[in-house]
Amino acid sequence: MPAPKTEKSAAPTSSSKPESEQSYEQAFSELEQIVAQMESGQMSLEDSLTAYKRGNTLLEFCQKSLADVEQQVKILNERQQLTPFNAENE
Repeated sequence: MPAPKTEKSAAPTSSSKPESEQSYEQAFSELEQIVAQMESGQMSLEDSLTAYKRGNTLLEFCQKSLADVEQQVKILNERQQLTPFNAENE
């Protein structure tokens, strides 16, 4: 006897690109999609938790990306030329 099929809602997949391979814009777009899905109220509790975790990871990535760019702008303003910012050296 075959096992009954269960429907899965459209939760974010773990096969999404790792943050290190995403641009800020891609990560932010994915974050917006997750928020829209969660706000729809159509996700199961398990899918909502998975989406929340992924969203939190994306949010941290976006915040770090913005902070790095802000640091580059500060360096540009101080030196009058843009230089790459390396967070590991600062």
